[in-house]
Amino acid sequence: MSPDSPASESPPAAQDREADTAALLARAGAVMPGGVSSPVRAFRGVGGAPVFVRGAHGAYLVGEDGREYVDYICSYGPHIFGHRPPEVIAAIEQALAATTTFGAPTIAEIELAEMIASAFPAMDMVRLVNSGTEATMSALRLARAATGRDRFIKFAGCYHGHADAYLVAAGSGAATIGVPSSPGVPAAVVADTLIADYNDLDAVERLFAEQGSSIAGVIVEPIAGNMGLVPPAPGFLSGLRALTAEHGALLIFDEVMTGFRVDWGGAQTLFDIEPDLTTLGKVIGGGLPLAAYGGRRELMNQIAPAGPVYQAGTLSGNPLAVAAGRAQLALLAADDRAAYGTLEASGAKLQAGLEASASRHGIPLTVTRQGSMLGLFFTAGPMRAQADVDGSDQERFKRVFHRLLAGGVHLPPSAYETLFLTTAHGDAELTHTLDVFDRSLAAEASA
Repeated sequence: MSPDSPASESPPAAQDREADTAALLARAGAVMPGGVSSPVRAFRGVGGAPVFVRGAHGAYLVGEDGREYVDYICSYGPHIFGHRPPEVIAAIEQALAATTTFGAPTIAEIELAEMIASAFPAMDMVRLVNSGTEATMSALRLARAATGRDRFIKFAGCYHGHADAYLVAAGSGAATIGVPSSPGVPAAVVADTLIADYNDLDAVERLFAEQGSSIAGVIVEPIAGNMGLVPPAPGFLSGLRALTAEHGALLIFDEVMTGFRVDWGGAQTLFDIEPDLTTLGKVIGGGLPLAAYGGRRELMNQIAPAGPVYQAGTLSGNPLAVAAGRAQLALLAADDRAAYGTLEASGAKLQAGLEASASRHGIPLTVTRQGSMLGLFFTAGPMRAQADVDGSDQERFKRVFHRLLAGGVHLPPSAYETLFLTTAHGDAELTHTLDVFDRSLAAEASA
């Protein structure tokens, strides 16, 4: 708990929190589907009622009841410096002094696009949008237009937003609520969506052998983060690059989650793979709604108004989000990008502690990690595809989740989500987390 917070000294009893939360959830459910604005927040993956949040600071969420929680959701990735870093808040306040939105070009947009392009060698040009779904939807439209083909390959368990064509074998929230696809998506729309298992390069080879002349591209999370964290097997990404090049298809890296999070140039820099198109989000908005897609100049010049492929957005390049994004990327670039060393050290400490606790109590646990992103699976592993995640002990995850929550540690409320760390997660937060986790596994072992 945050030591300087009165709320952490005498938190309300668990039953009081549950009663208050139940009332809030009932009130929300009367006017919002499921009582939430996004499905995973409803706690369907773990049971019980969600924590309604009234504020946050650093590595902590503050519930409506005043209780504080060490936060490993971090808004699912944007908060790489924790909540409310002063530099980002100051940039938003300065931008707000002008207005909330212009609907016209700004110099700040140019500067943010230049920062992104300089970090990602594969992105000569960038189009700013409002959400990851917009970015991936637009990238697919561009790939289809550029190749003159309709079909594309995605991987089971990879989530690329809720555009119709992607809602087949989707991960993350769709997997959490047991809906691998969605009603309301016409069969004709997904007829051109081809599915392969993540890390199964042979399956991709077969699809190209059978239908290569009709495949516009392959879209992939280079580090899968929507079925927990599942890393790419050696040779998988380079194999996708070779296959798409051989068959005249485009390779799309969905780095909405990993872009600027795992490295300054994203996962593609870590693995030295240059995709044709890249989608970004999360970190580049500094906590405000902002995403982007980009790629080689000859491809991006096909986007309107430079070319015929239409895509638009009234609030795209919103000045508040652009200001927050510029400030956050400037922080990441500071001191020779020292933040990544801090995140790596914290991630390694947390992983080692979790694994040691599981070993001590004789409980099967696989912790996957890339820098400040972690996957937590109650199984012996390895984790290579969605089937492995499906086969983990999710009932145990639910029990451990609620013990951690009672102890003031808030994980993402689903076994299919990734844990995120920030530079604000210091020794005190990590030690507290590991202590509560160890007590939880002790209870599991003795049950």
